[in-house]
Amino acid sequence: MSMTEAIGRMQGIQSMIAELSRPAATETSAAAAKAAAATSLASATGTGDSATFTQALAAALGGSGATDAASLTDSLGLGSSLGIGGTLVPGSAAAAGTAALTGAQAAGTVHTGGAATGNDVVAVAKKYIGVPYVWGGTNPASGMDCSGFTQRVFKDLGVELPRVVSDQMRQGTPVASLAEAKPGDLLVSFGGNHISIYLGNGKAIDAPVPGKTIQIRDAWEQQSNLTSIRRIVPAGAAS
Repeated sequence: MSMTEAIGRMQGIQSMIAELSRPAATETSAAAAKAAAATSLASATGTGDSATFTQALAAALGGSGATDAASLTDSLGLGSSLGIGGTLVPGSAAAAGTAALTGAQAAGTVHTGGAATGNDVVAVAKKYIGVPYVWGGTNPASGMDCSGFTQRVFKDLGVELPRVVSDQMRQGTPVASLAEAKPGDLLVSFGGNHISIYLGNGKAIDAPVPGKTIQIRDAWEQQSNLTSIRRIVPAGAAS
């Protein structure tokens, strides 16, 4: 795993910890925050500085947007090496934005050993409920991270996926919107910092953050924080 990918993953962990621990926001303020996030993250109309980025990230998660960029880097022990103290690094997953979501990225090559469908993906994913999150993990006996989990699920079906999110998000074919997502599709959020499996009916399953286990949850992913939706095998039907 490259330094860029490791840094991106740690940013994703920090974001999801904030999501899991934040107090509930009012519907009015949450709606306003999400609208602001959509402008800065999805349409890339922000100023590009660290304050705008972190505020948009917090807003997309439903928080107040008051997170300080210096506090974020300090908490990760990486200082200014993250690059979030300035403009986004060209060519990075975050800079790619929502290009994959709209199909701008080319479809990747998927090697499959069978005729699996999205429903098969869902069934296999559910077998791992309760497995702990372990950063960098790929073994269900000891724990998996988000991309280790998705890689393992598809491997069980004879489908070979790359190890990290930044490569997984280029596999299969793009799905234009969350409204068109089907069970078994991959949901990539926050510039490639996190990946989950869509179950249909507003539900998703993922390996979330340290201290948590693989679990089914309400899909907090939305157009303002989604980077890509990828269909690796033929679509499954919602149950």
